[in-house]
Amino acid sequence: MPKETFDLRAIAVGAYGPSLLYGVATGAILPVIALTARDLGADVATAALVITLSGIGSLVTNVPATLIATRFGERTALVGAALWCAAAMFLALAAPTLPLFAAAVFMVGMAGAVFGLARQSYLTEAVPAYFRARALSTLGGVTRIGVFVGPFAAALAMSAVGLDGAYWVGGVASLAAAALSWRVPELDAPGRVAMTALTPIGAALASPPTVRSLMRSHARVFLTVGIGVLLIAAVRATRQAVLPLWAENIGLDASATALIYGLSGAIDMLIFYPSGKVMDVRGRRWIAVPCMLIMGAALTLLPLTVDATGLLLVALLIGFGNGIGSGIVMTLGADFSPSPGRPQFLGIWRLLTDFGTMGGPGLLALVTALATLSAGIWATAVLGFLGAGVLWYWIPRAAPGSAEPARSRG
Repeated sequence: MPKETFDLRAIAVGAYGPSLLYGVATGAILPVIALTARDLGADVATAALVITLSGIGSLVTNVPATLIATRFGERTALVGAALWCAAAMFLALAAPTLPLFAAAVFMVGMAGAVFGLARQSYLTEAVPAYFRARALSTLGGVTRIGVFVGPFAAALAMSAVGLDGAYWVGGVASLAAAALSWRVPELDAPGRVAMTALTPIGAALASPPTVRSLMRSHARVFLTVGIGVLLIAAVRATRQAVLPLWAENIGLDASATALIYGLSGAIDMLIFYPSGKVMDVRGRRWIAVPCMLIMGAALTLLPLTVDATGLLLVALLIGFGNGIGSGIVMTLGADFSPSPGRPQFLGIWRLLTDFGTMGGPGLLALVTALATLSAGIWATAVLGFLGAGVLWYWIPRAAPGSAEPARSRG
């Protein structure tokens, strides 16, 4: 085990400040997107569709994001994504029609794909392998703190100027994220600078890997550990929907539901660093598997609750399970990503997680429509247990930088 000489505080402001501000920006508008769509004439179903446009924007931009990060570098990608997000916020603020507002929401998703990939790629390059999980868990935790704070900042602004206040908070926070990102030192990623000095023949021989070539060369990783992270994303996305749905099912009012949801989120964002420490010292399986087992068990118990106390206890368990897994998807992606070719690999990795993020709630909706909400929740619990098994089998025992390289079982 290498001696811990790396000091995370040395890069803390540059690495985490933009992510905190970006989290505030996106968190500020999450509660009001549907309300704004309704104000512009959307019915309930259309308003729900507008909300999904952010996820669709991220999904279709993951692969193009790799080209941006590879061509211009992580810092420029961060700045550009934050400015694009700010433009989307101000477009939403001024949008006179529903289609224009929907385009703004789609743009927010596009910006999130580029920003998320660039910040992960940057930290992966900047932090030594033996400290990687702590760095990326902290990144996940800081982003969650920003998303948690965003709605409160928006509420304060909306008390003065109405729904527009949320988009003002989002726009200003995005501009601040861009300004802070500009102060981040650019990294000389392996292969990016050196290639410019090569002869044409050498350049052809050392050309960076493409998305297609990485999909072929790392197919085993994507079809093993990649399936595991897809299941993590599916369970995480679904857990956000089932808590308010079950609260309504047992007759809780909106204020009680919001309180329970908020307490679950508070637990979620308070335990990210210890889990990163465990991953770095003991290995990734020590967090990935318990994360899925705990969320699977909590979702199994959820339909058995009949009052606010029971729901609160289960919600806290869900928050704890998700919280200990802070950064696990990014950490696993960083562990398996090659260099050169890291941005391209991480773009595919994020594509897998986006499929999970959209597929999990889709499964919940399908099973609920065919059977009951309880059955839908239990189906999601099965995904949690399945993910635990996949991750336990395919994740290496030791963490990178300790004793065992990060490669899936062959």
